[in-house]
Order: sequence, then structure tokens, then C-alpha cells
Amino acid sequence: MPATLSRRRAAAALTAALLLPLAACGNGGGGTAPAAASGSGSAAPKAANLTVLAASSLTDVFKTAGAAYEKAHPGTKVTFSFAGSQELAAQVKQGAPADALVTADTKTMDGLKGETGDARVIAKNRLVIATGKGNPFKIAALEDLADTKVKVVLAAPEVPVGRYSKEILDKQGVTVKPVSHEPNVRAVLSKVELGEADAGLVYRTDSAKSGDKVVAVDIPDAQNAVASYPAATLRQSKNPGAAAAFVAWLSTPEAQKILKDAGFQQA
Repeated sequence: MPATLSRRRAAAALTAALLLPLAACGNGGGGTAPAAASGSGSAAPKAANLTVLAASSLTDVFKTAGAAYEKAHPGTKVTFSFAGSQELAAQVKQGAPADALVTADTKTMDGLKGETGDARVIAKNRLVIATGKGNPFKIAALEDLADTKVKVVLAAPEVPVGRYSKEILDKQGVTVKPVSHEPNVRAVLSKVELGEADAGLVYRTDSAKSGDKVVAVDIPDAQNAVASYPAATLRQSKNPGAAAAFVAWLSTPEAQKILKDAGFQQA
């Protein structure tokens, strides 16, 4: 009997040993599926605190977009830092801690290729002439900005909106002597809103946010410039997966509707 019992125990042990790998394979199959999914593009990114550097003309719309993104991705916090695109580029080159970048032109983004992932244009914009409340100088076209009685303010030439402004004025042969050059489009608009300038060139979306503080004079498409907004992840990001997910989300129907409702053109 002891010998028989010993053989039975040995057989049982052998059976268990043979079944264990099979059980492990079965459990592993169930366990590896989520792991594989987490590495796929379709899986939800892990919650993270994201810092996004964005052009100042995106200030209002990105606050709305950020709230929508956080609602759809519980646990993720998106913090924006707004400034002129040239300022943002300088911050990136200096190693500022951030995860993604959105500029108001492709030229600035192209100059950062070594610092970013692949960029994609998420929206477009156009310029308008913002005049003081009631448009007291009856400004109706770009050539009216050449009147020396009109105090015109423009963005600095190194700022995207400043470069676009110079481009369209030069194209029409209009010479303007601005009373000041500002670091971003919001500063230009503020000067007009406060009555410190009679007119300025700003993005259509910015003038729309001013309500009756300014009058927006449209510029014909043939005389205008199209501003493109590219978005990209930053190589220095500590949350590359979450950053890539946010940049990709900016091209989704949900995000595009938010941008369109704010007056931006579809990419």
C-alpha cells in the first residue's frame, strides 16, 4: 500500500505539473490582451498632467477645448501656457517643461523640428482690421490704414500675425507707420479696445471675442493671408503617450466643432 500510495501521489504531482503551464497560458491569454491594447493607438491614454504651449490667439477656444478633453478623459489635467508663437519657440529651445505645442504658423513649428514630433495643422484663421468702437475714422479697407491721422498698432514682425500683417500690406502696396509693435495678437487687440490705437490687424477669431468694443472690418480673401495652426508633441515631454493622444484629439470631430464654433476654419 505505501508503494501504491507513493505512485499515486507521484502521478498526481506529474499531472499537476503538466496542467500548470496550460493554466498559465490560459490566464496569460486573458492577461496579455489588456497589455497589448494599452500599447495600441485605440487604447485610452493613462491619466496625466499635461502642459500645452499655445499661441495667444487660441486662449479662449483652448479653455473650452481643454475642459471638454478633461471631461472625456477623467484624471487628466490640461494646463495651457499662452504667448506669441515666437515666445513659445524660445521656451521650447530653453527646455521649458511642457508636453505639446500649438503655434499660429507653420514657419515657427518647422524651426523646431528637432524638438517636436510630427506636426499636423488643426485649424486655420484669417485677418481683419479691428477699429475703435463705432469705427470713427470710417476705415473700410487696408489702404485706409496709411492715413497718418489714424493711429495703427501692429504685432512685431517676428510674431506670426505681425508677419501676416506685413505680407498683406506689402502685397497691396500700403505703407503703415505703426505707433507700436506688440508681442502678440492679444496685445494688439487690447490697444484698440482701450482706445490707445485707432486700428490694428488681428485674427478674425480674436475680434469676435471683443463684442462691441471694436468693429471688425473684413479683408477680401484675395488680399488676405491664411494662418495655419500646427500642433505637435514635444520630445522633452514626460508624458509622451498622453501628449500624443491630446494632439490627435485636436483633429477629432469633437475638437474641430469647438474650433469651428469659435470662428476658426477647418484644417
